[in-house]
Parts: sequence; structure tokens; C-alpha cells
Amino acid sequence: MIPETSHPGRWWHALPDGRLQCDLCPRDCKLREGQRGACFVRKMEGGCMVLTSYGRSSGFCVDPIEKKPLNQFYPGSSVLSFGTAGCNLACKFCQNWDISKSRDMDRLMDAASPEKIARTAQRLGCKSVAYTYNDPVIFAEYAMDTADACHAIGIQSVAVTAGYIHHEAAVDFYAKMDAANVDLKAFTDEFYVKQCGGHLQPVLDLLVYLKRETQVWFEITTLLIPGLNDSEAELKALVEWIGKELGPDVPLHFTAFHPDWKMGDIPPTPPATLVRARQLAQAAGLHYVYTGNVHNTEGDTTFERDWYDIRHYALGADGRCPQCGTTIAGRFEKFTAAFGPRRIPVNIAHDIRV
Repeated sequence: MIPETSHPGRWWHALPDGRLQCDLCPRDCKLREGQRGACFVRKMEGGCMVLTSYGRSSGFCVDPIEKKPLNQFYPGSSVLSFGTAGCNLACKFCQNWDISKSRDMDRLMDAASPEKIARTAQRLGCKSVAYTYNDPVIFAEYAMDTADACHAIGIQSVAVTAGYIHHEAAVDFYAKMDAANVDLKAFTDEFYVKQCGGHLQPVLDLLVYLKRETQVWFEITTLLIPGLNDSEAELKALVEWIGKELGPDVPLHFTAFHPDWKMGDIPPTPPATLVRARQLAQAAGLHYVYTGNVHNTEGDTTFERDWYDIRHYALGADGRCPQCGTTIAGRFEKFTAAFGPRRIPVNIAHDIRV
């Protein structure tokens, strides 16, 4: 077991009654001494906010960047992925629930400093480090320090997040990020309230901020759950909002639900639902629409890609097609070879693959 840490936390203020309020996310948790927030890893200790998961991870893996999913951020590159424990939402359909819903800090078995993570990513040939599995918003201080260590040696930083964060904290956090995949879980507030314990508008505000006020490359993922967020009316409203507020070049991933956590009684998403959603998005003018968690080559590809395996790649380092001259939106570099679809666990304590 790795001892719990108490790293100074940011984004909070004291209340007149002796409690403190966490200002990191819209949950606005109000804590007394010794109490933890809804995310479980932020705590009032000694009259201040502390982060109890700093420097502690639930595990490390090397993945293809397309698995985040980011299809247009240095395609074919590898990314060192890790998370911690806890989450600031309460999604009943969480597919990483053993990590994000954990209240057992003993699950955090890998200890690593930001500098150690950056050096490991460099040694393994990773283009980037991803803060994922649970939500990096709740371990923002750790993720931001790791991003600084990564940038110092030319490694990119990626946030895989639900985007549930207050604006002031988002400004600080995304100043350190190069890319993000943001879960837009549905397009109704009712869904967010009943299924996630949150609200829709803060996520929409975050997406608009990323597009209009940052240089962060981001893609959006929506998990389609049969009967809950997959109606034609809701999907049309979602894709039309993206086109109007974010523009047609933001990639959108529709992914398939499988029964998990507290939604074991809902059937998996039919592939036809994803195909229909993709068609609606394309009809609304979105340029890059993908399907995920099902084998659908048409929906997997801008390049010739099969699942996470790039079969053919002809774009230049500027993202321009040599045949027609069209420039693809995204981040690109000279392509040599793809990392491939494999996933490699890493024992960062010993800096070796396992």
C-alpha cells in the first residue's frame, strides 16, 4: 500500500461558518475539517484544501492515441496513459467504474512523480501522456505538474475528461493541455441530472471556451445508450449545436454502450444506431464523424484505419492530402510508422513494460 498524500489543493475559498468550498467544479462541495468532496480525493485538512491522490496512480499503459479517442492528434502515435481514483460525476453507466467509483485508496498502487512519468514516456517513445481512466479534473494539480514536466522534454499532454469544471479552473488547467477528448454525455439536462448527477450547461460552456479561447485540439465523444440519449430529435439538436457553436471541423465520436455498473439491464447499442447518428451528423455538415466500440470501417476512418490499426497514411506533415490538396483539421507531423492497435501495461516503478 502507498501512503496517502496531502498535496496542497487549488481553487477553494473559506466560508464564514468554518467550512471551505471547493471551486474546482460545479458541484461546489462544502466541507468541514476531515470531510472529502464528492470526488473523494479532495479533502479539507488543517483548514485548507488538499489533494489526496497526488503522485499515486491506478496504473499505466501505453496505448495508440486513437484509443483516447483522438483520431486527428498525431495519428498513429503512442500515448502513456494513467489515472488515479474517484470522479466528480456519478454516471450510472460508467465503464471504468472500478476506478472512478472507487472509495478505496489502496487501489492506487503505483507511485510516480511528474518527472518520472515524463521520462518514462520519453523512454518508451510516446508522443504524449494522457490523463484518463477517471477524470483528470479532480487530480488537476498532479496532471498540470506532469504536463509541465512533459513539456520540458517535448512530450504532449492529453486530457480525457467529462469537462465538468468551473471556468477559472479550466483556464488554468487547459493552459497546460495540448489536446482533450471531452465526453458530451447527452444533450438534455434531464439526462445529466438523473444519470450523471450533474448538469449539461457547464460542459457546453467548456467546449465553447476550448474552441474560441484556446489552442487545445479537442474531439468530442458521445456514448449512445438505447432509450436514454439516442433519439433522433436529441441527436439532431446535439449535432446542430456543435456545427453552430464549435464549427464543422471538431471531430465527433459516437460510441456504443455495453451494460455496466448500474445499467446492467440495458442492452448494448445496436450498430445501426451509431450509423444513423453518424449520418445525421454528416447531414448537419460536420466533417469528421466517427463510430466507436463497434467494427465499422466506414465510421473508423479518415485515413485508411481499421479499429486502431492504420493501414494506409498519405497526409503530409501539414495534414494536407497530396491527391486533392485538402487540409485535414488536426495536429500532424511527418509520418513514419503507426504504433498499432496493441495496449502495453507499464510498471512505472521499475520503468519497464510488463
